[in-house]
Amino acid sequence: MTLTTAPPRTLYILHNAQVIVDERSLDFLVFYIVQALKQCSSWTHAEILQALAAVVYSNGPKCQKYLPELLGKDGLLLRFTDPANSDIENRRAALHCMTNLCYSVPGQQYLDEPYRSVCFRTFLEVLQSTKPTEVDDLIFCSLLQNVLKGIQSILNGGKMKLAENDKLGCLLALLKKYMFHGLPGLNLEIPAVLYPAPLPQYEGKPVTKQEPTESSSTPTQTGNKKKKTRPKHKKEHAGDETTPHTEDDADTRLLHRMDQLHLSNADAQNNFSMSPPSTAVVYDTRRGTFSSPSLSWKRVTSSESEYSDTEGGMQNKLRSYQARVRQGALICFLSTVKSLEKKVLYGYWSSFVPDTSAIGSPHSVSLMTIALKDPSPKTRASALQVLSAMLEGSKQFLSVAEDASNHRQAFTPLSVTLAFSIRELHRCLLLALVAESSSQTLTQIIKCLAHLVSNVPYNRLKPGLLTRVWNQIKPYIRHRDVNVRVSSLTLLGAIVSAQAPLPEVQLLLQQPSSSGLLNSGSATPRHLNDSEWWRKPQLLELDGHSKDNLEVLPSEPCWLVHQCITIIVLPREEYHSDSDTNTTSSCSYEPSPVRLEALQVLAYLVKGYFSITQSFLLELGDVACKCMEEADPSVQLHGAKLLEELGSGIIQQYKSDSSVPPSHRIPVQLAVTFWSTMLSGPLPVALQNIQHPTLQTSACDALSSILPEAFNKLQNDRQILCITVLLGLNHSENPLVKAAAVRALGVYILFPCLRQDVMFVADTANAVLTSLGDKSPNVRAKAAWSLGNLTDTLIANMEVMGKSFQEEFSDLLLLKLLKLATQASKDKDKVKSNAVRALGNLLHFLQSYHIEKPQFRESVEDALQALILTVQSDVTMKVRWNACYALGNVFKNSALPLGTAPWSAQAYSALTSVVKSCKNFKVRIKSAMALSIPSTRRCYGSPEQYSEIWNALILALEKSEDTQDFLEFKYCTSLRTQICQALIHLLSLADSGDLPCIKKSLMEKGSTTKSYLLYYLNSKVEGDEAIEFSQPYERFSMLQETVKHICNIKAAPEYTVPIVKYLEEVMSSSMEAVMS
Repeated sequence: MTLTTAPPRTLYILHNAQVIVDERSLDFLVFYIVQALKQCSSWTHAEILQALAAVVYSNGPKCQKYLPELLGKDGLLLRFTDPANSDIENRRAALHCMTNLCYSVPGQQYLDEPYRSVCFRTFLEVLQSTKPTEVDDLIFCSLLQNVLKGIQSILNGGKMKLAENDKLGCLLALLKKYMFHGLPGLNLEIPAVLYPAPLPQYEGKPVTKQEPTESSSTPTQTGNKKKKTRPKHKKEHAGDETTPHTEDDADTRLLHRMDQLHLSNADAQNNFSMSPPSTAVVYDTRRGTFSSPSLSWKRVTSSESEYSDTEGGMQNKLRSYQARVRQGALICFLSTVKSLEKKVLYGYWSSFVPDTSAIGSPHSVSLMTIALKDPSPKTRASALQVLSAMLEGSKQFLSVAEDASNHRQAFTPLSVTLAFSIRELHRCLLLALVAESSSQTLTQIIKCLAHLVSNVPYNRLKPGLLTRVWNQIKPYIRHRDVNVRVSSLTLLGAIVSAQAPLPEVQLLLQQPSSSGLLNSGSATPRHLNDSEWWRKPQLLELDGHSKDNLEVLPSEPCWLVHQCITIIVLPREEYHSDSDTNTTSSCSYEPSPVRLEALQVLAYLVKGYFSITQSFLLELGDVACKCMEEADPSVQLHGAKLLEELGSGIIQQYKSDSSVPPSHRIPVQLAVTFWSTMLSGPLPVALQNIQHPTLQTSACDALSSILPEAFNKLQNDRQILCITVLLGLNHSENPLVKAAAVRALGVYILFPCLRQDVMFVADTANAVLTSLGDKSPNVRAKAAWSLGNLTDTLIANMEVMGKSFQEEFSDLLLLKLLKLATQASKDKDKVKSNAVRALGNLLHFLQSYHIEKPQFRESVEDALQALILTVQSDVTMKVRWNACYALGNVFKNSALPLGTAPWSAQAYSALTSVVKSCKNFKVRIKSAMALSIPSTRRCYGSPEQYSEIWNALILALEKSEDTQDFLEFKYCTSLRTQICQALIHLLSLADSGDLPCIKKSLMEKGSTTKSYLLYYLNSKVEGDEAIEFSQPYERFSMLQETVKHICNIKAAPEYTVPIVKYLEEVMSSSMEAVMS
């Protein structure tokens, strides 16, 4: 059979059968089809192209040999897709081939960049072209679907350089156009290219098909009849506003305008009220009847009654095809959002997200227009998915939004514009929530709300937004669809975790338990009896209740805690249906996803609003125990995490900086009872469940959250159980378990009742040494953190117990710790930052008899060199900060030969270099602090060494405001304070050989230094960096003592007199400033 006689139908079978071919067969078939396209009659081309599309589906990269012939210059597919080609079937089939060539499953090779660019350019040209008059609407919709799928495949296949040559703006403009393709009531004028801008000022206004608007002269499609619609239009808008505009204040009008939905003139005909769907009615100007907005999606054309049954069927089919185009455009937009950097995407925010910044202007169409007006539930859900993707990770972008203060400027700043946009999003999503009847789309609405709530800076906005969301979502916890229940709990979790604790949420949690939980199981809650609820402030009065005293407000038991506990531990009611029917479970509890989300909400509540949940401490402990006793590993894990949050909440109340008054804290005895119950329950079993290492990890974290005071009062066998289990798990083969165990030991080593137990300290030290040599970086990082805590304990014991503890602690173990800490200081930064902290403590802990031993001498030298190298190296600032702090600890050890040993000069040189030039001011502060620690003049070495340190501090003081990073300016005062303190300390130790250097620097730079010294003497500490002399009178006394010291130095008057005179002038100016 020759190609010219081969029946095209034979090739078309490949398309219908969806045959999967190997590479050899693929090569043969593509060659055969290409030849057929060249030689067969034109009437066969459409079916041949369809067969080619079936063959190359997901095989584009395997057809490299034929790509030049298909997609190269004057390629076959390019000829068929040429706009000049009048055969629409061939054009559609060729575009289908291009789409399938671009498609590839994740993990496989994608089409090469040059050919993807050719396809992308072709697809854009098709979208930019207008529909020929002779082409059927259904065929054109099918063509558009293929093109949009092709663009989606290209975007999913790799990063396109969309920013070049306005590609991105062109693509976004086209996607926005086709998002609304065929949507009833809208005929958009979208510009050819969208540009990044804060306001949609360059976009065309939406034009309705039914009626003309004031801003457009586009003729209607209802014939040549003239209708006096403008007065009626005004009347309808007046009917929408039950509260008329009587306020003259601009802010009042602005807020009132924000409470209106003005999608377009067509929206007045399909008005969505926030009143319950069962009671709200809207006058339809086209039909002359009243109707419910909840049914407006079903009335999508202006002339249904004019069609016969056959015509109506064709119209329904066309609507279906148009909905697929809109859905395809939205899915393509979703791929675009995922492929773009957030900072690029947010330049186009106002083109797709509604805002009400321009009072009186028509509402520009947005994604919310589709979510509210599109008749297809799938399309509405797709729009919400895109909006969710845009909101995800938008916290930094939205963080500038603010409307807490009245805006009375000549221009609208970005912060206010974003605040308007946020409020409009809240309002529109709540509109969609009330009106939605599809459970799947309802789930997307709630998920979108959750993304919004997670990223909005509510602490910068006027209260009330969360209250409206809260009151609307509460009934959906009892919805009949399991996915809706899960997403509702996710949204509640987002509310209670958003910038917690928020006063607004605090008051919402204290509402009566019965508030809002009505009509459980209904598709759409109908508990709103006031159609104007969304106009009225529903937030409880905050007047008289500041954020500080919310902790002590009397409150009812939290309804959300009750609700979550009911979902987790009690059998469910029988109202559920829908997706619950697919859940096969032997128990009658809620489905696992619902229970897990309820556990997550409880964890968020405990973490952010412990003062409200603490009255449920024992009940929540029982919930955690019951969850850990279940067979479902996920439920067990969430139970352990809840237990950890409960323990952490108790610890936070007892921290030194806690604002909770002692009378409102959990009593220690209650905490003892709580943990005794936990340790008698399933927690020990979870700790030893080697089949579930993730549960073991969470159980270790929970065990580390015991309040130290409560641990001290636990029975002895419970204490031994905790310690024994953790020491045993430190030898686990699972790195997650091992890391959690060694971290928990690092917490326990700081417990006052354990840190003076030499045996426990030694056991913990051996466990830490074991984990420091692990191959897992995470284990080593946790072990280094625990090593830092261990060495903090060594220093604390040395200061409290003296030499008795040092002599009792094993020298061999101390040497091992020193060697491994030195080795860890060369590890990754997460390990290194704590390793250098430990080195500073260990070198401080050493006594003279340690240093004199030969086996210690080399290790001490290596440790010191490691610290000096870390200070000088280009590592993260946290590591350098810790290294400077560590050197300061080393200088406190009088047993070390500071000032005479060769490493002294190296250490001072490293610190002086940092204090003069480091970009990070916190590192400079720590280096200045270290330089002020040596207690004797001998420790500073020769006069030359002293001079180098003095001059470095003078220069550092002069450059204390030199920085290119604006964020560093807040540390300027602390830096100058610490440098001034170091200079006065050096002066107080100076001897005759140091005076020439001091005199020279004061004579040359005395005026600058004097101003900083005066500020130091008269100001209070603005941080925690210079706490040794925190009050002005203490600093003044220190300077007086320094002047006496200089006067007593036996040196030539030519040096002492100028210095003393200079210092006395500083003191005199300081006193004058105080007196004035």
